[in-house]
Amino acid sequence: MADCLVIIPTYNEKENITRMIRKIMSLDEDYHILIVDDNSPDGTSDETKKIMPEHPGRLHLETRSGKLGLGTAYVHGFRWALKRPYKYIFEMDADFSHNPEDLKKLHRACKVDGYDLSIGSRYIDGVNVVNWPMGRILMSYFASTYVRMVTGMGIRDTTAGFKCYRREVLEAIDLEKIRFTGYAFQIEMKFKAWKLGFKIKEVSIIFTDRTQGSSKMSKGIFKEAVLGVIRLRWDFLINKKSYQP
Repeated sequence: MADCLVIIPTYNEKENITRMIRKIMSLDEDYHILIVDDNSPDGTSDETKKIMPEHPGRLHLETRSGKLGLGTAYVHGFRWALKRPYKYIFEMDADFSHNPEDLKKLHRACKVDGYDLSIGSRYIDGVNVVNWPMGRILMSYFASTYVRMVTGMGIRDTTAGFKCYRREVLEAIDLEKIRFTGYAFQIEMKFKAWKLGFKIKEVSIIFTDRTQGSSKMSKGIFKEAVLGVIRLRWDFLINKKSYQP
């Protein structure tokens, strides 16, 4: 069985999902894919089912009851993965903002270079973002600066959602206690991996804004990220034992 699983959460990604799956499957590495779809009304699950016969045993689909949030979709995928013998488990968006070719760089950082968590970073080598308005770039960049100041993490791109975990990282994190569902989820997972002493590597990528479908960003998600960082820091201060490796 392959040792790599790419988890892709979806909600209304019909325009992108078939192309994304076929692109990942065309790579040299034997990647498996798990689509976690939140019952997309546009038929994303149906599109996935149509091409499953093309990739027997490699393409998997979990359909949930409704739009339950990015964080819970990934936790659902992590639990699914940990019931199987995958060694490297990836997070990735469906909209081509993450270049599938960069899966190989993230994989290499863990498998060859010995890191426990590799992060596709927009900000480790300048600002590598395409098609975003300047206001959004500045908001994202300074949000990461804010997170570093509050948490003490040295990670440059704290809200990045393109990652590769060794399975040992996900086994060590208590997934039952993951509290956030939006972008704060990405911060929370990095913070817990860092506090547990795992080796983390940021890998430079170019992030390209979606050209198909619509963004899932909302004011509520942004607010959760801003306030969630303070809650993370406070939780660590009063529950340090739960963060010990």
